[in-house]
Amino acid sequence: MEPTKASAQASPVLRDSRRLTGPNVIWERPGPVIDIALSEQEAEPARQAWEQALRPLLQGIGWGEEQTAWRDFPGGLSLAFSAPMDALYTACEINEWAWQAAVAALEGIEGPSLEQAIQDFRLAIRRESNAPLLRLQRAAKRHGVLFLTDDDYVSVGAGRYGQTWSVRSLPEAGEVDWAARQRIPTAMITGTNGKTTTVRLLRTMVEAQGKVPGVSSTDWLMVGSTVLERGDWSGPGGARHILRHPQVDIALLETARGGMLRRGLGLATGEADVAVITNIAEDHLGEWGIQNLDMLADTKFIIRHAGRRMVLNAEDAKTLERVSWVQQPITWFSLNASLPMLQQHIQSGGHAAVLEQDWLCWWQDGERQQLLAVEEIPIALGGAAQHNVANALSAIAVAKALALDDAAIVRGLRSFHSNAEDNPGRLNRFRFGGVQVLVDFAHNPHGLQALLQMAKSLDAKRILVTIGHAGDRSDDSIREVATTAWSYGVDRILLKEQDKHLRGRALGEIPQIMENALLAAGAPANAIGHASSELEAAHQALEWAQDGDLLLLLTLQQRAEVLQLLQKLKAQDWKPGQSVDKV
Repeated sequence: MEPTKASAQASPVLRDSRRLTGPNVIWERPGPVIDIALSEQEAEPARQAWEQALRPLLQGIGWGEEQTAWRDFPGGLSLAFSAPMDALYTACEINEWAWQAAVAALEGIEGPSLEQAIQDFRLAIRRESNAPLLRLQRAAKRHGVLFLTDDDYVSVGAGRYGQTWSVRSLPEAGEVDWAARQRIPTAMITGTNGKTTTVRLLRTMVEAQGKVPGVSSTDWLMVGSTVLERGDWSGPGGARHILRHPQVDIALLETARGGMLRRGLGLATGEADVAVITNIAEDHLGEWGIQNLDMLADTKFIIRHAGRRMVLNAEDAKTLERVSWVQQPITWFSLNASLPMLQQHIQSGGHAAVLEQDWLCWWQDGERQQLLAVEEIPIALGGAAQHNVANALSAIAVAKALALDDAAIVRGLRSFHSNAEDNPGRLNRFRFGGVQVLVDFAHNPHGLQALLQMAKSLDAKRILVTIGHAGDRSDDSIREVATTAWSYGVDRILLKEQDKHLRGRALGEIPQIMENALLAAGAPANAIGHASSELEAAHQALEWAQDGDLLLLLTLQQRAEVLQLLQKLKAQDWKPGQSVDKV
């Protein structure tokens, strides 16, 4: 939700009503939530009116023990209460009724009938309720096994040890073979940048262990080496799908902030062996009431509820500010082993994955273990790609928490390459004569800075970068991507259109914002080019290239097409100076 300035000054407006099915930005409980657009002055009177309307209704329908919670943010207010898992749709209607009654009270007019609402909602709860579901949930908790539910299915246990039924055809708890239902090792991975690469590294390590990995991510659902479905599956639905798959030995669940905000986590408190936050940087601000970096950091830290161990970045400022929130054991990872906080942690016997003199090392119980040298990790590009060294360290920390063998961890890191097969769209490297081409996903200033820092260490004669942005980002965010690119001394910038990510903006609007920002930053007009698509940008970059140049193709929408073009050119031994179109 992103209230406009006008809506923030007008009467309170209901913007969204939805179910929270797992730990979320408000609290750990399931229940309904509504998002209201209002001004800061209206927030407290609105909250009180909502609570005064809701409480008698909850008492009347037999939910008097349920609790309320709220979250305020610039331009809005979220209002939630806890509710049984088998009646969340009715709970949403109850929340909406309470808001309608609150608005009437605020405006001094007659509201809806409480007596009629109690009668109607009692009937709705009876229709929606599912007693066997709640009995299975309680029994799963007693037996210490995973319980998952959604609109269609209920399951207990996980992976090859799980069992799933239709939500409308459930057994009684006593009919379940609980001895056969077990957990599987499970990791949840979030962060602004690096989470997909970390998940893919972990997948390679799990396979090196001889186990079957199940992966839910922003790119696909994958079990073993089989892609089940492509698309963004980084929400709770993707997590449930992998955890229910009968072939999965170890679950690796990429967890994006969108799913956490909209539905909460796919797992309940303490259900994952380990959860990692790779880093926290500005991205997606303005969506779902997340207006600034602190609010985004709070969102990322929702994942702490699920993990029995946390893996955290010792160099991330927003993480360090919130470390007191974490009650479970912490494993730190860092490129800087000399940090005082980290040294104290290590000396007290804590777990840490750190870079020491070009070696990736593991610390546990005060003992150091050298795992492998940076030069042995293909995605580190000899150490130039420091962000991938950090990703390797975070993957080591998670793998240790999943009890993977050292041999499997090292084999995974040595065998994982920056190519379209292992890590599509992330630092994929091509050489054409004396020209280097890197295809990457960097789409925010933090990711772009890491990529350009690496690029400057490659001693290229000239550097070209293609940039664009999604339309749901603010004008300032769009400008910052452009000026970040120019601040690293690149020689040419191609502004590419992403027509599938306009999200309400007109064609040409985002490149124009970027061009204006570049000109204001001192970039000469002849250093700026335009392309109607990512594929056209790749064509233009290759036609411009000369021996010694480095081309950074930041590609999202047409990643497959750009990689296919480069692979075709490589197969046909294309050289700079030749026409791309004629190959």
